[in-house]
Amino acid sequence: MTTAIQPSEPTSRPVPPASVPTAADAAIALSIQGATKSFTRDSPSLLGRLRGKRAKRVAAVDDVSLAVPRGEIFGVLGSNGSDKSTLLRLISTLLLPDAAAISVFGLDVVTQDMAVRRLINRVSVDAAFFKKLSPWENLVYAARLYGLPARPARARSIEILEQLGIKRSRIDEPLENMSCGMQQKIAIARAFLTSPVLMLPDEPTTGLDPRSKKDVQEFILGIRQKHDATILLTTHNMVEADRLCDRLAIIDSGRIVALDTPAALKERNRAAGGDGSLEDVFMTFTGRSLEDGDYDEDEDEEQGKEAP
Repeated sequence: MTTAIQPSEPTSRPVPPASVPTAADAAIALSIQGATKSFTRDSPSLLGRLRGKRAKRVAAVDDVSLAVPRGEIFGVLGSNGSDKSTLLRLISTLLLPDAAAISVFGLDVVTQDMAVRRLINRVSVDAAFFKKLSPWENLVYAARLYGLPARPARARSIEILEQLGIKRSRIDEPLENMSCGMQQKIAIARAFLTSPVLMLPDEPTTGLDPRSKKDVQEFILGIRQKHDATILLTTHNMVEADRLCDRLAIIDSGRIVALDTPAALKERNRAAGGDGSLEDVFMTFTGRSLEDGDYDEDEDEEQGKEAP
């Protein structure tokens, strides 16, 4: 049952400005200026409407601004329900912002959405597949949609799957025989198959065992190094964020409450009397643990009710 959520009151925490230039600089892969997205929840009953009640409005993304230079691994760190995924959907043209100027290598995500889609790929924990087909068949199908020839796509698919720790003996098995963690690795392989210049992994190691998490993290680092890819990573895994990300934005209730390198954030935390861990940094800026969440952002989007 859906629980009504009241819009959060503004806090007194200062929101730091983006620490790099805007998209006017050719070195900027992603520029976001004033991104806002709201949803409505819990439409009142007929009796409620007759009494003048209105649907609740939730600001899922609240005036977010940041810029990501080309080649950077930029992390968005937040608790469950903090709208990390909503932000990625705005960037990847899956949602229209209420207000924003969002560009990918200078291309506007709203007016030039088809051109943007050729440059990006998103990894989601709820990726869809043809479950009767094998991993490499799913990957080759996706490659053909991007206009890649089948034969080199198959060879490349097998190469990526093996890099992610999937044994050659399992590449021909139907996907329905594989665990959720294995399917998540295949979703990652599919996203990287097309060599996007902006990669959007949305909590890519969720549900993976420690060995598989390490395989995925090493693969992400390798993609950045070998293919000059820019990566915007959402996560609530502190170790992963600290290991992979050049800079981090901590997001809370749809707003950025801190933005800096992991080392600088930890140093600021130590100077303020904290223990210098990234988890303590998160608690300092948000006042909550990673397990806390305001609401289910996916549920909001599935309702398809955008605020007026």
